[in-house]
Amino acid sequence: MDTDLWALALVVLAGFLAGGAFAMWRINKALAAALAACTFLALAAGVLRLGYL
Repeated sequence: MDTDLWALALVVLAGFLAGGAFAMWRINKALAAALAACTFLALAAGVLRLGYL
């Protein structure tokens, strides 16, 4: 059960990071790209921890 909570937390974190990347895109494209990369890593870690792939 603890693994599922960590996976859910990572997916939620990915959502927040995606929102930040979207909002930052007009201001600073380099920082938005870095946030998008972190979004991908958090989402991938969450999905892999859930065991769907």
